Amino acid sequence: MSFSSEPGPSSGWGSSVSTNSFNPNTPSAEGAGSLSPSNNSSAQRIELGELDLDTLLRLGVAQGASDIHLRVGTPPMLRKDGDIFYTKLPPVSLDSMKGYLQRMVPKSHIPKLQQRTEHDFSFSMPGLARFRVNLFYEMSRPGMVLRVVPERVPQLEELDLPSVLSRFTTLNRGLVLFTGPTGAGKTTSMASMLEHINRSHAKHIITLEDPVEFVHSSQKSTITQRQLGLDTDTFPNAIKYALRQDPDVILLGEMRDRETILSALHAAETGHLVFSTLHTNDAVQTINRIINAFEPHEREPVRLQLANVLQGTVSQRLVRRAEGAGRYAILEIMFVTPAVRDYIERSEIDEIYALLKNGEFEGMYSLNVALYRAYQQGIINDDVALKASDNPHELHQMFRGAFHGQISG
Repeated sequence: MSFSSEPGPSSGWGSSVSTNSFNPNTPSAEGAGSLSPSNNSSAQRIELGELDLDTLLRLGVAQGASDIHLRVGTPPMLRKDGDIFYTKLPPVSLDSMKGYLQRMVPKSHIPKLQQRTEHDFSFSMPGLARFRVNLFYEMSRPGMVLRVVPERVPQLEELDLPSVLSRFTTLNRGLVLFTGPTGAGKTTSMASMLEHINRSHAKHIITLEDPVEFVHSSQKSTITQRQLGLDTDTFPNAIKYALRQDPDVILLGEMRDRETILSALHAAETGHLVFSTLHTNDAVQTINRIINAFEPHEREPVRLQLANVLQGTVSQRLVRRAEGAGRYAILEIMFVTPAVRDYIERSEIDEIYALLKNGEFEGMYSLNVALYRAYQQGIINDDVALKASDNPHELHQMFRGAFHGQISG
């Protein structure tokens, strides 16, 4: 495939929009009709206008979609509140897909697209939103999934996140990890915390991402944003050289491999505050995943290093609200207290579960406690809570009166 026409726009600074990633409540696009969740395996359909890129992306944002799916031979699809919906647009043609790519792909990415069949890049429509784009091939034909990223970074309070999260923004050193499945809002939460630092403290913040998603405007802090493949070649190299750029805070998009984990631990150990993500479900899994990324003879020194630098974990997932549109962020929060640090050092990591269940006075709590409290407050219903739980039997017992604690923050 040739992409010789004019290049798509590169990542840039845009004006703000008010889209809330956790509770999209934007009006429907003109002529789009309403979106209603599918009650069976067949996705619902909605009426749209002509098949052009601007109309499609504007409609996706207006409908509160988190993702837009484009595949040759299939009508465009939107994901809203966790469900996929077909549109009533005609199927995307190969020529249309090529046209989208010719407009969206930055010129510097074109040689890489001709060498690889899968690629990530970002695309911006000023005044609307940014999009994290994954290009892939299906039966030798190109397809794309576009994650909608609001141009304006939401503040912590706008996302209904627990106020205790702001504790992490006051730290001067250490490692803070956001975990959870894909699409759980980890990137949005971390961006909101960085924005809190940006507005409140005079720091130098460096983000290392693949690709850059939220674009921050320097306020009280100064922010440097670097993209893998454009501004740096690998995450380990990016961290290595970032340490020579006088940073206070480093955001690392994802700790993908052993080398990146080592680099992140080193950055945290040398007096920097590091935020990053992992695809794990809870604090104990997160700690074990990091340690088990290494060979058996390497694990003890890594475990001790992790015990020294880890400041906390936030395990997040999004669940459907009981009433109205949108989803709600459920968070398991662990602060590394002296007791937690001691369990990591002694390799008694499973004991951390008990601390989470009874750690409200420290501001931390388990996923089940967070689900129980959201249920108590009428934010989610019991079926949603049980489906989201990793231990539904324990949560069911809590519904029956086995839990009488309180969650602080």
